[in-house]
Amino acid sequence: MLKESSDELNPTSVEANAVVAPSRSVRSFKDYLALAIATCGVGYLPLAPGTWGSLVGIGVYAVVRGIGLKLMFDLAAARNLTLLHVYSVTLMLELLAAVIISFIGIWAASRTEKLAGRKDPSKVVIDEVAGQFIALLPVPFLINEAWWAAILAFVFFRFFDIVKPYPARKFESLEAGLGIMADDLVAGVYAAILVGMAVLISWFI
Repeated sequence: MLKESSDELNPTSVEANAVVAPSRSVRSFKDYLALAIATCGVGYLPLAPGTWGSLVGIGVYAVVRGIGLKLMFDLAAARNLTLLHVYSVTLMLELLAAVIISFIGIWAASRTEKLAGRKDPSKVVIDEVAGQFIALLPVPFLINEAWWAAILAFVFFRFFDIVKPYPARKFESLEAGLGIMADDLVAGVYAAILVGMAVLISWFI
């Protein structure tokens, strides 16, 4: 039985027990909520849903960073905080957001997998959203450095999401939503490490 990939460029792999018992035909509010979260509005697009999911991840990250900076700059003006305070707390908020997205994604992906009746259905892209979000964490706060770092984060994440270096491919075999999310989270960490290295190198050249 075939395990369906979240991106057409990702080769199909053979996996035992790939068929998941479908859920009941009458869907509840939680079912529709899980589908909305898992697909992020782009999972049903016909071409490369994983890539669309990554783009959604960039958008979510931009919103989180924008809100974080706005709140912190307002607080800095009132409390006379430094830029170090602003950037440090904003980064912590981004890390918290990544954790929340990941846990919500595990729940939504698990429920959607049951509804679809198959292992890791391609319409689930919340894993790409979470992975891309993590890949963007090292992006600098300065606009003149952020744009190229964000592009690198996108390219590196898509590469690692497709190649699935160790232990990403092994994590795919984990049960339900945990398996769906885990390999993309690993890909995001790999991408984040390379982006961070590229940013550090750029500061010395």
